[in-house]
Amino acid sequence: MNDEQLLRYARHILLDEFGIEGQERLQAARVLIVGAGGLGSPAACYLAASGVGHLVLADDDEVELSNLQRQILHTTDRIGWPKARSGQHMLQALNPHVKVEPLIQRLDDAALDEQVAQADLVLDCCDNFATRHAVNRACVRHRKPLVSGAAIRFSGQISVFDLRQSDAPCYHCLFPEADDAEELRCATTGVLAPLVGMVGSTQAAEAIKLLTGMGDPLVGRMLCLDALEMQWQTLRFRRDPDCLVCAGRGGQPAADLPN
Repeated sequence: MNDEQLLRYARHILLDEFGIEGQERLQAARVLIVGAGGLGSPAACYLAASGVGHLVLADDDEVELSNLQRQILHTTDRIGWPKARSGQHMLQALNPHVKVEPLIQRLDDAALDEQVAQADLVLDCCDNFATRHAVNRACVRHRKPLVSGAAIRFSGQISVFDLRQSDAPCYHCLFPEADDAEELRCATTGVLAPLVGMVGSTQAAEAIKLLTGMGDPLVGRMLCLDALEMQWQTLRFRRDPDCLVCAGRGGQPAADLPN
C-alpha cells in the first residue's frame, strides 16, 4: 500500500483484528454483488469505501424516481441510467482505488456460473426467490461463501452460507424452493428506507469478516430485525441432510479467500 492508501484505510489498520494484513486481503478480493438496489446500494458503498479491490455489480434494471427513497447508489440526475452503470459512477467517485465492473444484464445460469466461479465471495442483494436460488446453486457448485439479505416493509434478515465448509447449510436448506411460495415486493407492499441500509450494511460487515478471517460470521444463524419495535432476534438452523441442492456436497473445501 502507498501512503495515500495507508491514510485512507488508517481506521481499519488501527484495529488489532484487522491491521495491514486484513486490509491487503480486502484489496486482493473480488466480490460479486447481485442487485444494485436497496440492499446492494449500502453494501456496495461500504465495500468500496473499505477497499475491496474488485467489485462486480450485476443488475439489468434502470434507475427510476421511486428508487431514490432508499437506493443511495443513485441520484436524481441519473434517472434512466442502468443501475449497474450508475453504481459504478458512484463507487468510483467514492474510492478510485477500487475497480468496479458493471454487468448490465440479468445473469442467466451460464453467466452466473462464470461470475461466481471468479468471485471470492458473493452478496445476494436481489429481490426475488428465483434469483436467490440460482445464486445459491452456483455458490454450492463452486464452494463460494454467500452473504444473503432481505428487507420488506419493516422486517429484515441476514444470514451467511459459507459453502467452503462441508457441514454448513445452504440457502435452500433454510428456504426450500417452491413454485407456490408467496413473494412480497417493495413495489406493492412498501419498505422503510433506513431498513435496507441497516440490512445492506450488515451484509457488508459480514462480507468483510469473511474476507479478512475476523470474528464469527452468521453461518447457521439468521439475524432478524423488526424495525418497528427495533428488536433483533437470532434464529439458528442446520444443514438439511436431504437438501436437494447441497446434500451431495463433500470432499475437500475450496481454496481459502485471498491472502
